Amino acid sequence: MKFCQQLSAYYPDKAYGGDRIYGDMIEQAKLCDRLGYESVGITEHHLINILMQPDPLQFAVKIACETSNINILTTVAVLPLHDMRIYAGRLVAAQIFTDNRILVGVGKGAFGFEMGRMGVPLESSREKFDESLQVLRALLNEEEVSWDGKYYQFDPLTIMPRPITPGGPPMMMAVLNPDGIRACAKQGFHIMTTPLAGHADLLLKQVEAFKLGKAENLDSGEISLSLSQAAFIVKNKTDKKEKLQQAYEYFSRFDNVFTGAGVVNNGMVAPLPRKQTLEELDKSILIGSVCEVQERISAYQKIGIDRFILNMNFGCSQDNTLESIARFAEEVMPEFVSLEDNSLTVVAGK
Repeated sequence: MKFCQQLSAYYPDKAYGGDRIYGDMIEQAKLCDRLGYESVGITEHHLINILMQPDPLQFAVKIACETSNINILTTVAVLPLHDMRIYAGRLVAAQIFTDNRILVGVGKGAFGFEMGRMGVPLESSREKFDESLQVLRALLNEEEVSWDGKYYQFDPLTIMPRPITPGGPPMMMAVLNPDGIRACAKQGFHIMTTPLAGHADLLLKQVEAFKLGKAENLDSGEISLSLSQAAFIVKNKTDKKEKLQQAYEYFSRFDNVFTGAGVVNNGMVAPLPRKQTLEELDKSILIGSVCEVQERISAYQKIGIDRFILNMNFGCSQDNTLESIARFAEEVMPEFVSLEDNSLTVVAGK
């Protein structure tokens, strides 16, 4: 199994400063690089203080300059917010500047407030995403591409520079719906998913859908399934209670912009009441002792998860987070990591 640390910049207090937030993320990336994590993840979001990263490719290049071995995942890039003629060239440049250590995860967008304010409401983002993905793949795979669609119309052009690997960096789809997972896996895409607040049976359906799609894969390349989840190594029961409370407050903001009213004031997402209880949250995320975390990850490995993406940035102090990153690497990862786990799986053209 591969392990990825999600650099999800959470900014609950403006006084802390964006420079300090991103400095913390770089410090985490450097520690993960030293301790043998396979990758770090960067999520694109705009106009809000949760998962705050308006330019993942720029940040990926910065991380590559500060590290030696770790891979960088965009988890995810929101394609409907970009012009693919520009994004394709920026992606190739990032692949070069990161020494080919980047895997591009893509999605249609998830937060209604953000997408609406950016002029691409969720109601139409799926349609625009589908066309954007087709355009991006064409630009990365072919020269002198022309297009006549609903969202793109242009005469023949060739993005420059050309990709340094066939089809550009490996590509991963962010999908929650089991039917969507199966369809994307069938097309040969890596998959990133999460049950969020869903029960264990939803994760099993997601995994089964991936396996069915993988068996039907029309491409010859090997594909992987990544699971994203909040996680933390705690010291004792008191520490677990504290971290669960911090996670609960974080998700009260996350739910606001993901499925809720989208109440945002001056860039700050308001915490709104949650339907999920603290006890239910405990079952849907991974906050616990080394033994508890090992047991859950072992279960994930057995059902077929290839990469576990940990989000430890839900409001804990930087010192606490660095300690959890280190303990996870030193006390949990050795049970699951093989010598091959630090290499990116490349799927040409995907």
